[in-house]
Amino acid sequence: MYKNGLRKKLREAVVSVLPIAAIVLILCAVVTPVATDTMLAFIVGTGMLIFGLGVFAYGAENSMTKIGNLIGSKLTATRREPLIIILSFALGAIITIAEPDLAVLSDNVPHINSLVLKITIAVGVGLFLTLSMWRILHGFQLRIILIVSYVIVFILAAISDPRYLAVAFDAGGVTTGPMTAPFIMAMGIGVAAIRSDRNAEADSFGLVGLCSVGPILAVLILGFFYKGEEGIISAAEAGSYADTFELSASYVKAVPHYIFEAGMSLLPVALFFLAFQIFSLKLSKLPLIRILAGMMFTYTGLVIFLTGVNVGFSSMGVILGRSMAGGWKMYLLVPVAILIGWFIVKAEPAVIILTKQVEEISAGAVSEKAMNAALSVAIASAAGIAMLRALTGINLYWFLIPGYAVSLILCSVVPQIFTAIAFDAGGVASGPMSTTFMLPLVMGACQASGGNILTDAFGCVALIALMPPITVQIMGLITVLRSRRAETVPPESFADDEIIELWEV
Repeated sequence: MYKNGLRKKLREAVVSVLPIAAIVLILCAVVTPVATDTMLAFIVGTGMLIFGLGVFAYGAENSMTKIGNLIGSKLTATRREPLIIILSFALGAIITIAEPDLAVLSDNVPHINSLVLKITIAVGVGLFLTLSMWRILHGFQLRIILIVSYVIVFILAAISDPRYLAVAFDAGGVTTGPMTAPFIMAMGIGVAAIRSDRNAEADSFGLVGLCSVGPILAVLILGFFYKGEEGIISAAEAGSYADTFELSASYVKAVPHYIFEAGMSLLPVALFFLAFQIFSLKLSKLPLIRILAGMMFTYTGLVIFLTGVNVGFSSMGVILGRSMAGGWKMYLLVPVAILIGWFIVKAEPAVIILTKQVEEISAGAVSEKAMNAALSVAIASAAGIAMLRALTGINLYWFLIPGYAVSLILCSVVPQIFTAIAFDAGGVASGPMSTTFMLPLVMGACQASGGNILTDAFGCVALIALMPPITVQIMGLITVLRSRRAETVPPESFADDEIIELWEV
Protein backbone atom coordinates (compact mmCIF):
# COMPACT_ATOMS: atom_id res chain seq x y z
CA MET A 1 0.00 0.00 0.00
CA TYR A 2 2.78 2.40 0.96
CA LYS A 3 4.78 1.59 -2.17
CA ASN A 4 1.74 2.12 -4.39
CA GLY A 5 0.98 5.46 -2.73
CA LEU A 6 4.55 6.69 -3.12
CA ARG A 7 4.68 5.48 -6.71
CA LYS A 8 1.48 7.40 -7.48
CA LYS A 9 2.87 10.62 -6.03
CA LEU A 10 6.12 10.22 -7.95
CA ARG A 11 4.13 9.74 -11.17
CA GLU A 12 2.17 12.92 -10.44
CA ALA A 13 5.45 14.78 -9.86
CA VAL A 14 6.83 13.49 -13.17
CA VAL A 15 3.69 14.61 -15.01
CA SER A 16 3.91 18.00 -13.28
CA VAL A 17 7.57 18.76 -13.96
CA LEU A 18 8.52 16.84 -17.10
CA PRO A 19 6.53 18.93 -19.64
CA ILE A 20 8.23 22.10 -18.38
CA ALA A 21 11.65 20.43 -18.50
CA ALA A 22 10.95 19.20 -22.05
CA ILE A 23 10.02 22.72 -23.22
CA VAL A 24 13.23 24.08 -21.67
CA LEU A 25 15.39 21.41 -23.32
CA ILE A 26 13.82 22.08 -26.73
CA LEU A 27 14.36 25.83 -26.36
CA CYS A 28 17.97 25.32 -25.32
CA ALA A 29 18.60 22.97 -28.24
CA VAL A 30 16.88 25.01 -30.95
CA VAL A 31 16.52 28.66 -29.89
CA THR A 32 19.00 29.70 -27.22
CA PRO A 33 21.85 27.34 -26.29
CA VAL A 34 23.20 27.53 -22.75
CA ALA A 35 26.49 26.42 -21.23
CA THR A 36 26.92 22.69 -20.66
CA ASP A 37 27.42 23.10 -16.91
CA THR A 38 24.21 25.14 -16.62
CA MET A 39 22.27 22.49 -18.53
CA LEU A 40 23.71 19.71 -16.40
CA ALA A 41 22.83 21.62 -13.21
CA PHE A 42 19.27 22.02 -14.54
CA ILE A 43 18.93 18.31 -15.32
CA VAL A 44 20.16 17.33 -11.85
CA GLY A 45 17.88 19.94 -10.27
CA THR A 46 14.92 18.65 -12.28
CA GLY A 47 15.54 15.10 -11.08
CA MET A 48 15.75 16.26 -7.48
CA LEU A 49 12.64 18.41 -7.88
CA ILE A 50 10.62 15.47 -9.23
CA PHE A 51 11.77 13.07 -6.54
CA GLY A 52 11.52 15.61 -3.73
CA LEU A 53 8.04 16.79 -4.75
CA GLY A 54 6.77 13.21 -5.00
CA VAL A 55 8.15 12.20 -1.60
CA PHE A 56 6.93 15.45 -0.03
CA ALA A 57 3.40 15.04 -1.44
CA TYR A 58 3.24 11.44 -0.23
CA GLY A 59 4.40 12.44 3.24
CA ALA A 60 2.04 15.42 3.44
CA GLU A 61 -0.93 13.24 2.44
CA ASN A 62 -0.12 10.73 5.16
CA SER A 63 0.66 13.26 7.86
CA MET A 64 -0.52 16.84 7.31
CA THR A 65 -3.88 15.96 5.78
CA LYS A 66 -4.55 13.37 8.47
CA ILE A 67 -3.53 15.79 11.21
CA GLY A 68 -5.92 18.36 9.74
CA ASN A 69 -8.76 15.83 9.70
CA LEU A 70 -8.04 14.65 13.24
CA ILE A 71 -7.77 18.14 14.69
CA GLY A 72 -10.84 19.33 12.80
CA SER A 73 -12.87 16.37 14.08
CA LYS A 74 -11.61 16.79 17.63
CA LEU A 75 -12.40 20.48 17.64
CA THR A 76 -15.85 19.66 16.28
CA ALA A 77 -16.46 17.26 19.16
CA THR A 78 -15.67 19.95 21.76
CA ARG A 79 -18.16 22.40 20.23
CA ARG A 80 -16.20 25.16 21.96
CA GLU A 81 -16.03 28.09 19.56
CA PRO A 82 -13.26 30.06 21.39
CA LEU A 83 -10.99 27.00 21.28
CA ILE A 84 -11.69 26.46 17.59
CA ILE A 85 -10.88 30.11 16.83
CA ILE A 86 -7.62 30.17 18.83
CA LEU A 87 -6.31 26.88 17.47
CA SER A 88 -7.27 27.86 13.92
CA PHE A 89 -4.99 30.88 14.11
CA ALA A 90 -2.11 28.87 15.55
CA LEU A 91 -2.46 26.06 13.02
CA GLY A 92 -2.84 28.42 10.06
CA ALA A 93 0.37 30.24 10.98
CA ILE A 94 2.35 27.10 11.76
CA ILE A 95 1.41 25.15 8.64
CA THR A 96 2.09 28.15 6.39
CA ILE A 97 5.69 28.46 7.58
CA ALA A 98 6.25 24.88 6.38
CA GLU A 99 4.88 25.62 2.87
CA PRO A 100 7.60 24.93 0.23
CA ASP A 101 6.18 27.49 -2.22
CA LEU A 102 6.61 30.18 0.43
CA ALA A 103 10.23 29.13 1.00
CA VAL A 104 10.96 29.58 -2.71
CA LEU A 105 9.24 32.98 -2.90
CA SER A 106 10.88 34.33 0.25
CA ASP A 107 14.33 33.43 -1.12
CA ASN A 108 13.60 35.42 -4.28
CA VAL A 109 12.31 38.64 -2.67
CA PRO A 110 15.45 40.80 -2.38
CA HIS A 111 14.24 43.66 -0.17
CA ILE A 112 12.45 41.75 2.61
CA ASN A 113 14.24 39.48 5.05
CA SER A 114 13.18 35.88 4.42
CA LEU A 115 12.15 35.19 8.02
CA VAL A 116 10.28 38.50 8.32
CA LEU A 117 8.32 37.72 5.15
CA LYS A 118 7.49 34.19 6.28
CA ILE A 119 6.23 35.32 9.69
CA THR A 120 4.20 38.17 8.17
CA ILE A 121 2.50 35.85 5.69
CA ALA A 122 1.94 33.17 8.34
CA VAL A 123 0.14 35.68 10.58
CA GLY A 124 -2.04 36.73 7.64
CA VAL A 125 -3.05 33.13 6.91
CA GLY A 126 -3.69 32.46 10.60
CA LEU A 127 -6.01 35.45 10.95
CA PHE A 128 -8.01 34.60 7.84
CA LEU A 129 -8.22 30.90 8.69
CA THR A 130 -9.75 32.08 11.98
CA LEU A 131 -12.20 34.24 10.03
CA SER A 132 -12.98 31.29 7.74
CA MET A 133 -13.78 29.02 10.67
CA TRP A 134 -16.01 31.67 12.21
CA ARG A 135 -17.84 31.93 8.88
CA ILE A 136 -18.41 28.16 8.76
CA LEU A 137 -19.66 28.03 12.34
CA HIS A 138 -22.18 30.83 11.78
CA GLY A 139 -23.06 30.24 8.11
CA PHE A 140 -22.03 33.77 7.12
CA GLN A 141 -22.06 34.48 3.38
CA LEU A 142 -18.68 34.10 1.70
CA ARG A 143 -19.34 36.75 -0.94
CA ILE A 144 -19.81 39.50 1.68
CA ILE A 145 -16.49 38.69 3.38
CA LEU A 146 -14.71 38.54 0.01
CA ILE A 147 -16.10 41.90 -1.15
CA VAL A 148 -15.24 43.68 2.12
CA SER A 149 -11.78 42.08 2.24
CA TYR A 150 -10.82 43.04 -1.30
CA VAL A 151 -12.15 46.58 -0.88
CA ILE A 152 -9.78 46.94 2.09
CA VAL A 153 -6.97 45.33 0.06
CA PHE A 154 -7.27 47.83 -2.78
CA ILE A 155 -7.58 50.81 -0.45
CA LEU A 156 -4.31 49.78 1.20
CA ALA A 157 -2.72 48.99 -2.17
CA ALA A 158 -3.49 52.50 -3.42
CA ILE A 159 -1.42 54.10 -0.64
CA SER A 160 1.24 51.42 -0.08
CA ASP A 161 4.88 51.31 -1.19
CA PRO A 162 4.91 50.11 -4.86
CA ARG A 163 7.74 47.70 -4.03
CA TYR A 164 5.37 45.71 -1.81
CA LEU A 165 2.30 45.63 -4.07
CA ALA A 166 3.21 42.79 -6.45
CA VAL A 167 4.98 40.80 -3.73
CA ALA A 168 1.86 41.04 -1.55
CA PHE A 169 -0.44 39.62 -4.24
CA ASP A 170 2.11 36.91 -5.09
CA ALA A 171 2.21 35.98 -1.40
CA GLY A 172 -1.53 35.34 -1.52
CA GLY A 173 -0.98 32.79 -4.27
CA VAL A 174 1.98 30.83 -2.91
CA THR A 175 0.63 30.24 0.60
CA THR A 176 -2.05 27.79 -0.54
CA GLY A 177 0.28 25.14 -1.95
CA PRO A 178 0.70 21.36 -1.54
CA MET A 179 1.20 21.61 2.24
CA THR A 180 -1.35 24.24 3.25
CA ALA A 181 -4.31 23.60 0.91
CA PRO A 182 -5.02 19.95 1.86
CA PHE A 183 -4.58 20.75 5.57
CA ILE A 184 -6.96 23.72 5.45
CA MET A 185 -9.56 21.82 3.43
CA ALA A 186 -9.45 18.90 5.86
CA MET A 187 -9.97 21.22 8.84
CA GLY A 188 -12.85 22.97 7.11
CA ILE A 189 -14.69 19.73 6.43
CA GLY A 190 -14.25 18.66 10.04
CA VAL A 191 -15.50 21.94 11.50
CA ALA A 192 -18.41 22.16 9.03
CA ALA A 193 -19.68 18.89 10.52
CA ILE A 194 -20.88 20.89 13.56
CA ARG A 195 -23.71 22.22 11.43
CA SER A 196 -26.48 19.99 10.12
CA ASP A 197 -28.11 22.37 7.62
CA ARG A 198 -28.03 21.80 3.87
CA ASN A 199 -25.43 24.53 3.27
CA ALA A 200 -22.83 23.03 5.62
CA GLU A 201 -21.00 21.05 2.91
CA ALA A 202 -20.91 24.05 0.56
CA ASP A 203 -19.57 26.28 3.33
CA SER A 204 -16.60 23.95 3.84
CA PHE A 205 -15.32 25.31 0.51
CA GLY A 206 -13.86 28.80 0.24
CA LEU A 207 -11.26 28.41 2.98
CA VAL A 208 -8.34 28.38 0.55
CA GLY A 209 -9.71 31.44 -1.25
CA LEU A 210 -10.15 33.40 1.98
CA CYS A 211 -6.75 32.35 3.35
CA SER A 212 -5.19 33.80 0.19
CA VAL A 213 -6.43 37.26 1.18
CA GLY A 214 -4.67 37.31 4.55
CA PRO A 215 -1.09 37.36 3.21
CA ILE A 216 -1.95 40.17 0.78
CA LEU A 217 -3.17 42.39 3.59
CA ALA A 218 -0.31 41.40 5.89
CA VAL A 219 2.45 42.22 3.37
CA LEU A 220 0.80 45.51 2.37
CA ILE A 221 0.66 46.52 6.04
CA LEU A 222 4.29 45.41 6.46
CA GLY A 223 5.26 47.92 3.78
CA PHE A 224 4.18 50.80 6.03
CA PHE A 225 6.52 49.79 8.85
CA TYR A 226 9.38 47.77 7.34
CA LYS A 227 12.12 49.87 5.81
CA GLY A 228 13.42 47.14 3.51
CA GLU A 229 16.97 46.09 2.82
CA GLU A 230 19.38 45.27 0.03
CA GLY A 231 19.43 41.63 -0.94
CA ILE A 232 19.87 39.14 -3.74
CA ILE A 233 17.50 36.94 -5.69
CA SER A 234 18.28 33.31 -4.93
CA ALA A 235 17.25 32.03 -8.36
CA ALA A 236 19.57 34.50 -10.06
CA GLU A 237 22.67 32.98 -8.47
CA ALA A 238 23.48 30.66 -11.34
CA GLY A 239 27.10 29.69 -10.91
CA SER A 240 29.44 28.18 -13.48
CA TYR A 241 31.13 24.86 -12.84
CA ALA A 242 34.52 23.71 -14.08
CA ASP A 243 33.63 20.01 -14.00
CA THR A 244 31.10 17.51 -12.69
CA PHE A 245 32.94 17.30 -9.36
CA GLU A 246 32.44 21.03 -8.77
CA LEU A 247 28.81 20.74 -9.84
CA SER A 248 28.25 17.90 -7.38
CA ALA A 249 29.99 19.88 -4.66
CA SER A 250 27.56 22.79 -5.14
CA TYR A 251 24.62 20.50 -4.41
CA VAL A 252 26.38 18.84 -1.48
CA LYS A 253 27.19 22.24 0.06
CA ALA A 254 23.56 23.34 -0.24
CA VAL A 255 22.10 20.28 1.49
CA PRO A 256 23.03 21.22 5.12
CA HIS A 257 21.43 24.65 4.70
CA TYR A 258 18.14 23.17 3.50
CA ILE A 259 18.24 20.41 6.11
CA PHE A 260 18.22 23.17 8.72
CA GLU A 261 15.65 25.33 6.88
CA ALA A 262 13.23 22.44 6.34
CA GLY A 263 13.69 21.36 9.95
CA MET A 264 12.85 24.82 11.26
CA SER A 265 9.77 24.90 9.01
CA LEU A 266 8.37 21.55 10.12
CA LEU A 267 9.42 21.62 13.78
CA PRO A 268 6.49 23.83 14.95
CA VAL A 269 4.03 21.53 13.17
CA ALA A 270 5.56 18.42 14.78
CA LEU A 271 5.61 19.98 18.26
CA PHE A 272 1.99 21.16 17.96
CA PHE A 273 0.85 17.71 16.84
CA LEU A 274 2.71 15.93 19.64
CA ALA A 275 1.26 18.30 22.23
CA PHE A 276 -2.23 17.76 20.80
CA GLN A 277 -1.61 14.00 20.84
CA ILE A 278 -0.58 14.00 24.49
CA PHE A 279 -3.39 16.20 25.81
CA SER A 280 -6.29 15.47 23.48
CA LEU A 281 -5.97 13.06 20.54
CA LYS A 282 -4.38 10.09 22.35
CA LEU A 283 -4.02 8.04 19.17
CA SER A 284 -3.12 4.38 19.45
CA LYS A 285 0.41 3.27 18.59
CA LEU A 286 -0.07 2.26 14.93
CA PRO A 287 -1.86 5.43 13.65
CA LEU A 288 0.64 7.57 15.55
CA ILE A 289 3.62 5.77 13.98
CA ARG A 290 2.09 6.17 10.52
CA ILE A 291 1.66 9.92 10.97
CA LEU A 292 5.19 10.33 12.32
CA ALA A 293 6.54 8.29 9.39
CA GLY A 294 4.58 10.55 7.04
CA MET A 295 6.20 13.58 8.64
CA MET A 296 9.65 12.08 8.02
CA PHE A 297 8.74 11.59 4.35
CA THR A 298 7.53 15.19 4.27
CA TYR A 299 10.79 16.43 5.76
CA THR A 300 12.99 14.36 3.44
CA GLY A 301 11.04 15.43 0.36
CA LEU A 302 11.16 19.08 1.39
CA VAL A 303 14.97 19.01 1.75
CA ILE A 304 15.42 17.40 -1.67
CA PHE A 305 12.84 19.72 -3.27
CA LEU A 306 14.40 22.93 -1.94
CA THR A 307 17.93 21.85 -2.86
CA GLY A 308 17.02 20.93 -6.43
CA VAL A 309 14.91 24.05 -6.96
CA ASN A 310 17.39 26.57 -5.63
CA VAL A 311 20.62 25.14 -7.02
CA GLY A 312 19.64 24.12 -10.54
CA PHE A 313 16.00 24.38 -11.54
CA SER A 314 14.90 27.96 -10.84
CA SER A 315 18.24 29.36 -12.04
CA MET A 316 17.55 27.99 -15.51
CA GLY A 317 14.32 29.99 -15.62
CA VAL A 318 16.22 33.23 -14.96
CA ILE A 319 18.93 32.35 -17.50
CA LEU A 320 16.40 31.39 -20.17
CA GLY A 321 14.42 34.58 -19.61
CA ARG A 322 17.56 36.70 -19.90
CA SER A 323 18.86 35.00 -23.05
CA MET A 324 15.51 35.24 -24.87
CA ALA A 325 14.82 38.89 -24.01
CA GLY A 326 16.86 40.28 -26.89
CA GLY A 327 16.45 40.33 -30.69
CA TRP A 328 13.92 38.15 -32.47
CA LYS A 329 13.81 35.69 -29.55
CA MET A 330 11.93 38.26 -27.48
CA TYR A 331 8.81 37.63 -29.58
CA LEU A 332 8.81 33.99 -28.46
CA LEU A 333 8.67 34.79 -24.74
CA VAL A 334 4.91 35.40 -24.50
CA PRO A 335 3.97 32.25 -26.52
CA VAL A 336 6.43 30.20 -24.45
CA ALA A 337 4.92 31.55 -21.22
CA ILE A 338 1.42 30.68 -22.48
CA LEU A 339 2.54 27.14 -23.35
CA ILE A 340 4.16 26.61 -19.95
CA GLY A 341 1.07 28.03 -18.22
CA TRP A 342 -1.12 25.52 -20.05
CA PHE A 343 0.95 22.60 -18.78
CA ILE A 344 1.38 23.98 -15.26
CA VAL A 345 -2.30 23.87 -14.38
CA LYS A 346 -2.99 20.53 -16.09
CA ALA A 347 -0.48 18.79 -13.84
CA GLU A 348 -1.13 20.40 -10.43
CA PRO A 349 -2.26 17.63 -8.01
CA ALA A 350 -4.43 20.04 -5.98
CA VAL A 351 -6.21 21.16 -9.16
CA ILE A 352 -6.92 17.54 -10.09
CA ILE A 353 -8.55 16.97 -6.68
CA LEU A 354 -10.60 20.17 -6.92
CA THR A 355 -11.95 19.45 -10.42
CA LYS A 356 -13.18 16.04 -9.28
CA GLN A 357 -14.94 17.64 -6.31
CA VAL A 358 -16.65 20.16 -8.61
CA GLU A 359 -18.00 17.40 -10.85
CA GLU A 360 -19.38 15.53 -7.82
CA ILE A 361 -20.97 18.60 -6.21
CA SER A 362 -22.56 19.82 -9.46
CA ALA A 363 -23.88 16.29 -10.16
CA GLY A 364 -22.06 16.31 -13.49
CA ALA A 365 -23.39 19.72 -14.60
CA VAL A 366 -19.78 20.95 -14.66
CA SER A 367 -17.62 18.09 -15.83
CA GLU A 368 -14.01 17.54 -14.77
CA LYS A 369 -12.99 17.93 -18.42
CA ALA A 370 -14.75 21.30 -18.79
CA MET A 371 -13.28 22.52 -15.50
CA ASN A 372 -9.76 21.53 -16.59
CA ALA A 373 -10.20 23.29 -19.92
CA ALA A 374 -11.40 26.49 -18.24
CA LEU A 375 -8.49 26.48 -15.79
CA SER A 376 -5.95 25.74 -18.53
CA VAL A 377 -7.16 28.71 -20.56
CA ALA A 378 -7.14 30.88 -17.42
CA ILE A 379 -3.58 30.05 -16.35
CA ALA A 380 -2.16 30.13 -19.87
CA SER A 381 -3.65 33.61 -20.32
CA ALA A 382 -2.31 34.74 -16.94
CA ALA A 383 1.20 33.50 -17.77
CA GLY A 384 1.14 35.34 -21.10
CA ILE A 385 -0.01 38.57 -19.42
CA ALA A 386 2.70 38.22 -16.75
CA MET A 387 5.40 37.93 -19.41
CA LEU A 388 3.93 40.87 -21.35
CA ARG A 389 4.10 42.97 -18.17
CA ALA A 390 7.73 42.00 -17.63
CA LEU A 391 8.66 43.17 -21.13
CA THR A 392 6.56 46.34 -21.27
CA GLY A 393 6.24 47.50 -17.65
CA ILE A 394 2.42 47.74 -17.72
CA ASN A 395 1.18 48.51 -14.21
CA LEU A 396 -0.23 45.52 -12.34
CA TYR A 397 -3.25 47.62 -11.34
CA TRP A 398 -4.53 47.54 -14.94
CA PHE A 399 -5.15 43.81 -14.51
CA LEU A 400 -5.87 43.37 -10.81
CA ILE A 401 -8.55 46.05 -10.43
CA PRO A 402 -10.79 45.03 -13.38
CA GLY A 403 -10.05 41.34 -12.74
CA TYR A 404 -11.18 41.36 -9.13
CA ALA A 405 -14.04 43.72 -9.96
CA VAL A 406 -15.40 41.16 -12.44
CA SER A 407 -14.84 38.34 -9.91
CA LEU A 408 -16.70 40.15 -7.14
CA ILE A 409 -19.57 41.20 -9.44
CA LEU A 410 -19.98 37.56 -10.49
CA CYS A 411 -20.25 36.67 -6.79
CA SER A 412 -23.69 38.25 -6.70
CA VAL A 413 -25.13 36.34 -9.66
CA VAL A 414 -23.81 32.79 -9.27
CA PRO A 415 -24.57 30.23 -6.54
CA GLN A 416 -22.34 30.59 -3.50
CA ILE A 417 -20.81 27.14 -4.04
CA PHE A 418 -19.35 28.29 -7.38
CA THR A 419 -17.90 31.39 -5.75
CA ALA A 420 -16.25 29.28 -3.05
CA ILE A 421 -14.84 26.78 -5.55
CA ALA A 422 -13.69 29.58 -7.88
CA PHE A 423 -11.60 31.37 -5.27
CA ASP A 424 -10.27 28.02 -4.01
CA ALA A 425 -9.22 27.25 -7.59
CA GLY A 426 -7.25 30.49 -7.71
CA GLY A 427 -5.35 29.39 -4.63
CA VAL A 428 -4.52 25.84 -5.72
CA ALA A 429 -3.65 26.76 -9.33
CA SER A 430 -0.69 28.87 -8.21
CA GLY A 431 1.29 25.84 -7.08
CA PRO A 432 4.96 24.78 -7.02
CA MET A 433 5.65 25.15 -10.74
CA SER A 434 4.42 28.75 -10.82
CA THR A 435 6.89 29.74 -8.13
CA THR A 436 9.83 27.57 -9.10
CA PHE A 437 9.96 28.23 -12.84
CA MET A 438 7.39 30.66 -14.22
CA LEU A 439 8.28 33.46 -11.80
CA PRO A 440 12.08 33.09 -12.36
CA LEU A 441 11.51 33.02 -16.14
CA VAL A 442 9.55 36.28 -15.95
CA MET A 443 12.18 37.79 -13.64
CA GLY A 444 15.00 36.95 -16.05
CA ALA A 445 13.16 38.48 -19.02
CA CYS A 446 12.31 41.58 -16.99
CA GLN A 447 15.89 42.07 -15.86
CA ALA A 448 17.33 41.68 -19.37
CA SER A 449 14.81 44.11 -20.89
CA GLY A 450 15.66 46.80 -18.34
CA GLY A 451 12.51 46.53 -16.23
CA ASN A 452 12.05 46.76 -12.47
CA ILE A 453 11.84 43.25 -11.04
CA LEU A 454 9.93 44.31 -7.92
CA THR A 455 7.16 46.09 -9.83
CA ASP A 456 7.17 44.41 -13.26
CA ALA A 457 8.16 40.76 -12.65
CA PHE A 458 6.57 40.09 -9.29
CA GLY A 459 2.82 39.81 -9.73
CA CYS A 460 3.18 36.74 -11.95
CA VAL A 461 1.78 34.36 -9.32
CA ALA A 462 -0.90 36.94 -8.47
CA LEU A 463 -2.19 36.91 -12.05
CA ILE A 464 -2.26 33.11 -12.03
CA ALA A 465 -4.35 33.22 -8.84
CA LEU A 466 -6.64 35.91 -10.32
CA MET A 467 -7.90 34.19 -13.47
CA PRO A 468 -9.63 31.02 -12.09
CA PRO A 469 -12.16 32.98 -9.97
CA ILE A 470 -13.32 34.60 -13.20
CA THR A 471 -13.46 31.51 -15.43
CA VAL A 472 -15.00 29.16 -12.85
CA GLN A 473 -17.71 31.66 -11.91
CA ILE A 474 -18.47 32.22 -15.59
CA MET A 475 -18.93 28.44 -15.85
CA GLY A 476 -21.27 28.65 -12.87
CA LEU A 477 -23.24 31.45 -14.53
CA ILE A 478 -23.56 29.42 -17.74
CA THR A 479 -24.76 26.44 -15.70
CA VAL A 480 -27.43 28.57 -13.97
CA LEU A 481 -28.63 30.06 -17.26
CA ARG A 482 -28.88 26.62 -18.86
CA SER A 483 -30.88 25.24 -15.93
CA ARG A 484 -33.27 28.22 -16.07
CA ARG A 485 -33.70 27.81 -19.81
CA ALA A 486 -34.47 24.14 -19.35
CA GLU A 487 -37.14 25.01 -16.77
CA THR A 488 -38.86 27.53 -19.08
CA VAL A 489 -39.06 25.24 -22.13
CA PRO A 490 -42.39 23.32 -21.90
CA PRO A 491 -42.26 19.62 -22.76
CA GLU A 492 -43.60 18.82 -26.23
CA SER A 493 -47.02 17.16 -26.13
CA PHE A 494 -48.65 14.83 -28.63
CA ALA A 495 -52.22 13.80 -29.33
CA ASP A 496 -53.27 10.31 -28.28
CA ASP A 497 -53.69 9.17 -31.90
CA GLU A 498 -50.62 10.98 -33.30
CA ILE A 499 -47.72 8.94 -34.73
CA ILE A 500 -44.36 9.93 -33.24
CA GLU A 501 -41.36 9.70 -35.58
CA LEU A 502 -38.61 8.84 -33.08
CA TRP A 503 -35.74 9.61 -35.44
CA GLU A 504 -37.00 13.18 -35.76
CA VAL A 505 -37.31 13.83 -32.00
